[in-house]
Amino acid sequence: MALPAAALADEIGRRRTFAIISHPDAGKTTLTEKLLLYGGAIRSAGSVKSRRSDRHATSDWLEMEQERGISITASVLHFDYQGFRINLLDTPGHQDFSEDTYRALTAADSAIMLLDNRKGVEMQTRKLFSVCRKRRLPIHTFVNKCDRVGEDPLGLLDDVQVELGIDCFVSTWPVRRDGRLIGVYDRERSKVWLYEETGDHGQSRPEAALVDLDSDELEAAIGTDGVERLAEEVELIEIAGAEADFEAVARGEASPVCFGSALTNFGVDVFLERFLSLAPPPTPRESTGGVVAPAEHPFSGFVFKVQANMDPRHRDRVAFVRVCSGEFDEGAEAVVSRTGQKLRLAQPQEFMARERVHADTNAVAGDVVGLLDRGSLRVGDTVAVGGRIEYPGVPRFSPEHFAQVHIEDALRRKHLDRGLSHLAEEGTILLLFAPSITGPIPIVGAVGGLQFDVLLDRLEREYGVSARLERLPFHCARWVTGPDKAIDKVANAYGRRRVEDADGAALILFDNEWTLRRSIEQEDELTFHDVQPRTAVSA
Repeated sequence: MALPAAALADEIGRRRTFAIISHPDAGKTTLTEKLLLYGGAIRSAGSVKSRRSDRHATSDWLEMEQERGISITASVLHFDYQGFRINLLDTPGHQDFSEDTYRALTAADSAIMLLDNRKGVEMQTRKLFSVCRKRRLPIHTFVNKCDRVGEDPLGLLDDVQVELGIDCFVSTWPVRRDGRLIGVYDRERSKVWLYEETGDHGQSRPEAALVDLDSDELEAAIGTDGVERLAEEVELIEIAGAEADFEAVARGEASPVCFGSALTNFGVDVFLERFLSLAPPPTPRESTGGVVAPAEHPFSGFVFKVQANMDPRHRDRVAFVRVCSGEFDEGAEAVVSRTGQKLRLAQPQEFMARERVHADTNAVAGDVVGLLDRGSLRVGDTVAVGGRIEYPGVPRFSPEHFAQVHIEDALRRKHLDRGLSHLAEEGTILLLFAPSITGPIPIVGAVGGLQFDVLLDRLEREYGVSARLERLPFHCARWVTGPDKAIDKVANAYGRRRVEDADGAALILFDNEWTLRRSIEQEDELTFHDVQPRTAVSA
């Protein structure tokens, strides 16, 4: 039953949909676990690389993720916390899977930027931050691993401001005793949170006490010298540090910074409380039909991820839809913008990583809902009720690594084709074809080389195909549009090769960047695209 307008607006207002971005090994998956712990979604937190336990992080559900201790695919985690309905998009940290992270960021309304206390801003942090900035996402920074000795906190703040060009202001500050993190100073309350160690390696929430700067409890915890040193740091923050500017945060121009440790849980509760109070609910989005307000339009959303074989027993396929407006009305008839085909909204799924259940309440704007799909939906598709609108597509970037796929057992060719097709639709690889006398030769392209390891692993585990890759001597590619003769002229030159993607759009592979740049400079009849042209997937 549809919600009344006021109730729908209230439900949308309590949604918080966000992603966590970081450099590899900054502790992103550990922080995700702790947010689930605080939200009551799990009873104890697991560490991805723990040798003391056989538990794995909730969000890392692929077998390869569990074996290697890295996040390979974005996952969605739903839970409620202090009146908020949270849709947490856990993204891969490794740069080889940055395209999956980008797709997840298109579905987010805000982001948490996670930094390593010992390293500050790193290469992958810069790349993902630039994506957030283009979308003007509000960004909240959490400096992690403060349980270990690291860089000077003021130096880290300066690093963020200089490297990323965003203003920073302190929200919480680390409090130490003999170099060990025991609490955080809460600038908004002008008090200190003191934590007690749990002795279970952070699997449960620690007890915390909120004390004054001049309290006996604080002096007993860090000593007279520690109190004086903290008072000096607080004074320095107030005098030399930036003022809190929440309007600038909403515009994506400033970031509040919290310090803590996801491993011990120290400071995580304060950060989560502060973040949820400031993070925006769903906001209006641009579409081909104009600006769509979350509460003033029938159901609409876009597919930002497709995942095959989440349940290996049923070989299913799930399309992840970010709801942009209205309410999911099971049984309603929607339209897929790319094809114009009608789609019956049925069996909505909500997620806890791999685990999913039939949604017991209707999804509204801000939520992520799973639709069981038989192949009619692709990444970037808009699904809408009450009219054919289209949200900006989720771009597909040109790959940098290429290989031909070979199998020893020719009888498994159909299984290989099915697996390649499914994984290409997910975005795991870009499936290309090169003409030959014996038929199209399958070529796979990837943004990062580690994607090839994932491809071979999943082909064997999920499709029973043992394959090998023969690397090709190309290092960049561009989609090309223009006269066919001109495309062939460029592609037939030395160090280049023409291929087609699964939609029949032409690409040229180049052996190096110099060859690519020269072709772009010399060819007036052709247009080169580093992102898949929208016309390539339009019906």
